[in-house]
Amino acid sequence: MVNSIKTALLLGGLTGLIMIIGRFFGGEQGMIIAFMFALVMNFGSYWFSDKIVLAIYRANPVSPSDAPELHRMVSQLATHAGLPTPRVYIIPSESPNAFATGRNPKHAVVAVTQGILQLLDKEELRGVLAHEMAHIKNRDILISSIAATLAGAIMILANMARWAAIFGGSGRDDEEDSGGIVGLIAMSILAPIAAMLIQMAISRAREYIADATGAYLAGTPTGLANALRRLAEASRLIPMHSEPYTAHMFIVNPLSGATLMNLFSTHPPIEDRIRRLMGYS
Repeated sequence: MVNSIKTALLLGGLTGLIMIIGRFFGGEQGMIIAFMFALVMNFGSYWFSDKIVLAIYRANPVSPSDAPELHRMVSQLATHAGLPTPRVYIIPSESPNAFATGRNPKHAVVAVTQGILQLLDKEELRGVLAHEMAHIKNRDILISSIAATLAGAIMILANMARWAAIFGGSGRDDEEDSGGIVGLIAMSILAPIAAMLIQMAISRAREYIADATGAYLAGTPTGLANALRRLAEASRLIPMHSEPYTAHMFIVNPLSGATLMNLFSTHPPIEDRIRRLMGYS
């Protein structure tokens, strides 16, 4: 119920941002077009957000015969959590990371990078998979996927507004547009920041909860705590080529050490997560 309310608020908030951008971009007509665009995005993000995110990272499905140990861990954790076994995907990236996606537990996916399979031992990998299974059990995956899709759409519209400001303004009469080009530029800068702040508010709290649930599912917090420590260090050395609007989906920030996006990190500090985890032992 709580996540259903959060999902509705997220859809409403990001839809409002899209409409505001449309208002600056093309006046009343632009706002109407943006609203129609938002409706299409809301529908698409609900039904297809998982496919969109998996396609962005060129994730490939793997069968039990392709990755027997990985499938065995996922199946055992799903059984312990009382969930259907999710599909398993591998992302062709050397940067170690993982995420879960899907609109509900019956359509869930767990995706891991090639790098994480090479870096972690069995206990650590089990801890990471338990964390992702916790997101599925806590029904975080829909709101996370929707946030990624709509935030990406907002960034696209913000870029359109920026180029419109550069090449001739909003296309409206100046008497009807008190903001004019300045307003377009302001929106093109502030809208993506607002979208990321919304993601941060959702993501940080859910990471702590998923850590706690994951420790319970794995039977010990040690594997996940050790994994987080190693993943944080490795992601700084091998940052992932990822889109900022999907960063909140991963178990650790894939942008770590790569850009100033750390100022808007969607993840709690690793040290805090480890300290809380070890408090459960």
